[in-house]
Formats: sequence, structure tokens, C-alpha cells
Amino acid sequence: MPNVELELDIQAQDDGQKLKTYAATGNLPDIFQAGQDLISTFKKSGNILVLDDYVKTLKFKDQMQPSAMNTLVSDDGHTYAFPYAGNELVLLYYNKELFQQNNVKVPTTYDELAAAAKTFTANGITPLALFAKEKWPDVALYDMIVTRSEPAGITKLDKGQAQVTDPVYKDAAQKVIDLVKAGLLPKGATNLNADQAAALFHEGKAAMFINGQWEIEASTKALGDKVDWMYYPAADAAAYEKSKYAFSGGGGPGGYAVSANTKDKDLAAKVAAFMSLKYAEYKYIQRGNPIVATKVTKEIVKKFPPMMEKLSQDIPKITSTSAFAWGLTAPKFKATLEDQSQNLLTGGYSADQFIKDLGKSIETAK
Repeated sequence: MPNVELELDIQAQDDGQKLKTYAATGNLPDIFQAGQDLISTFKKSGNILVLDDYVKTLKFKDQMQPSAMNTLVSDDGHTYAFPYAGNELVLLYYNKELFQQNNVKVPTTYDELAAAAKTFTANGITPLALFAKEKWPDVALYDMIVTRSEPAGITKLDKGQAQVTDPVYKDAAQKVIDLVKAGLLPKGATNLNADQAAALFHEGKAAMFINGQWEIEASTKALGDKVDWMYYPAADAAAYEKSKYAFSGGGGPGGYAVSANTKDKDLAAKVAAFMSLKYAEYKYIQRGNPIVATKVTKEIVKKFPPMMEKLSQDIPKITSTSAFAWGLTAPKFKATLEDQSQNLLTGGYSADQFIKDLGKSIETAK
């Protein structure tokens, strides 16, 4: 596109606050990255362009992976962003060497996870590095437990398909509290950012780490064949086997969106679609990441690391996914779930209060 010049503005990792400020002042970029939260917000304010016609004229749907169609269309049946990421997943990484050196079994149950936490703590090792300051990992930890009993996890609450008083949601909150009391997390976990938590794991100071599958490359580079990911522990052996392929995480509408106020809507939409296709292509062939929304026909340049190869073999076996916190559609519920999931990690918050506060956020949103 020799007629196109891009002026780049780095998108801050601030949960969309910078873009929301741009929108409020009428200064949105022509093209910007948007997830479900921004799509919902900008739909109401009229700041985001509906891309339905461009999906047709650019034949974008024909270039989508069939399993990733949920990333193209929002709940109202319209497209607001051209997606590049497929259904991403929360993984529980672990340092195989630390487990072996400390004679700790890779946990399959909560009791085994609590026992592992106590052993590692006694030996001066952080059991689980969690960058709880950013809140979405806090929601992920909670959701990982919910999905052992309810595969749809937090999405059922988000969509109004379940009651917050259903036992599974309180039980999961209590389990988080119990695991924290067992010493699963380091002191001050709610002040730990992503770089700090990753450093603990990469430097062999933490036995486990929660992050998305995008962490595979960094952990492989830091730890080599010492690192792997495990299936989430469950209440007992039967529940572990039954829920093994129910993953926390998932995907939703999102990708490169276009400002409703851009001067040349046709050109901006064409560039946004092109960027999403190229980004997916890069992720797949250069980064060895098979979790993309669109079809890639080029040969992969970089072989999958062992953990990604393992995941790619499991992708066809996945029975369900839930959502990341940023994929939730009810803003008040999302904000409350983030705050209260973080509170569960402090040791001063009960499961009853967690359910009560979540219930209030759902009621006020009606």
C-alpha cells in the first residue's frame, strides 16, 4: 500500500485508559487495538466503526479459522474489529527441576497443591508467582478453580446464565482462600507486577507461574527443558480427569478496530484488515504460535517449542474455554470481579463477602 503512511502511537498497557481518554477528547487514532471492554464502551459512545460491510467486501470471513469465529462477531451480531488472536488460554507453568529436587509431586488435586505450597515455602522457594497487581491473573486463578466444576466458568455469570449464589462460585472462592492460607503465594503478591513475577519464575526462585500461553516462548528461553505446563488441579482424581481439557481463558471479539470519525473509512478498514492478517501470520510463522484467528498458509519458520507442541496437540481435545477478565462484557461485573478476586488473596476477605459483593454488581447492572 504505497499510498498509506502509518503514524504510530504506542498503545499503553493500561486496560484501555489512554484510548478512552482519546475517545473522550475526540482524538482516537484511525486504527486501534480493541478488546470486548473497549468495543462495549465505544459502541455506546459511537466512537467505533461497524465493519460488517467490510467483512463482506474484503472477504475476511473466508480467511478466518472456523474455530475462531467467536472472535469476529459481537453479541449483537456485528463486527467491530478484525481479529488476529484465536482462543488464548491460561496455563499453569511449573519448574520440573524444582519439583524433582524438592521431591514434590506435580499436583492433580487441591490437597496436593496445598502440600506442594507448604514444602516449597519451607525450603525457601516461592510456590506460585502471580502478578496479582494486574488483577486479571487473580480472576484467572479463581476461574481455573470454577472451571473444574463449571466448564463455562465466569462467563455464565457475565452472560446472566447462572446465579452468583450457585455453590460452585462460593466454593471456588473458599478454595482460593484455603490455598492462600496454605502459603501458595508470596507475601505482597497483590503488589507484584508481571516483570517481577516472571523474574521469580525465570530465575528458579518460584516453582509455578500463571500466565497465558504467550508466556511459552519466554519461559522456554529462560528455563529450557526445565519448564512445562500442567493441567489444573481439581477436587479429586475423578474431577481432574473429567475437567482436564476445560481451560480457563478463551477469546472474544477483538483485534484492530477503526474510529467512527476517521476521514477515509474505506481505506482505514482495508488497512486494519491487512494488519490483522499480517499480525496473525507473523505470530504463526515467526513466533511459533498456532493460536491465531485467521488461516496461515506459509511455512512456519520457527519450530514450536515443546510446550507449544504439547498445547497444539491438545487444542483439538479442548472441551471448553471460559474467558479472560478483559473479555467480560458486563463492565460493573468485570470491575467488581477483578477487585474482589484480588481481595481473596489478602487473607482478610471471606467467601461470603465475595459472593455478596459480586451479587451487588450484577444487580446494579440490571
